[in-house]
Amino acid sequence: MTDFATIWALISKATVETSIMVVFSTLFSVLIGLPLGVILYATGSEYGLFPKPVLNNILSRVIDVLRSFPFVILMVVLFPLSRLILKTAIGTAATIIPLSIAAAPFVARVIESALKEVDPGVIQAARAIGSTNFQIIRKVLLPEALPALIDGLTLTIINIIGYSAMAGVIGGGGLGNLAINYGYQRFRSDILISAVLVILILVEVVQTVGTSIAVAMMKRR
Repeated sequence: MTDFATIWALISKATVETSIMVVFSTLFSVLIGLPLGVILYATGSEYGLFPKPVLNNILSRVIDVLRSFPFVILMVVLFPLSRLILKTAIGTAATIIPLSIAAAPFVARVIESALKEVDPGVIQAARAIGSTNFQIIRKVLLPEALPALIDGLTLTIINIIGYSAMAGVIGGGGLGNLAINYGYQRFRSDILISAVLVILILVEVVQTVGTSIAVAMMKRR
């Protein structure tokens, strides 16, 4: 009974840490990725509201490079930034910084893809009544693309959960850290399996809720 209580306490604490990392990393990655995704769409030569091929090409290359960067390496590279901002490079709070930066390029591409799915006729109609580019983005593109954006945000959260588990390898805290340090390294298969199961449950919950919201929004149209 004591052992079960200990495992429950460890799992509960690690789940809270992972949830904190995921929530704040999602928030910051969206704050960074949303404007980048809108700029990618707006400056594109095919769909763009104000095509800027050079800017679009440079931004696109930078985002692709960041997306292809292995997360564990990116986290190590960003240790100095975490220390500069939070005076530490390990733990739950410090991990939010690399998680946000790693997820932001993915968010940008998700936003760009979702906006490309909007019917061009809707945009033309908005232009015909004198809407500015900013009004088209705010009142037409983003509302029309909302179901696809919700789907993309769901995938982003799932990716961040996976990243947070990898961060545990180098002291990131949360369920990944619990699985590695308390489960694998101490040969506690019960803790390892419990941590993995909680991660799988979190992913399933996020996927189910995200899909339900996106479907409900589609039905309202």
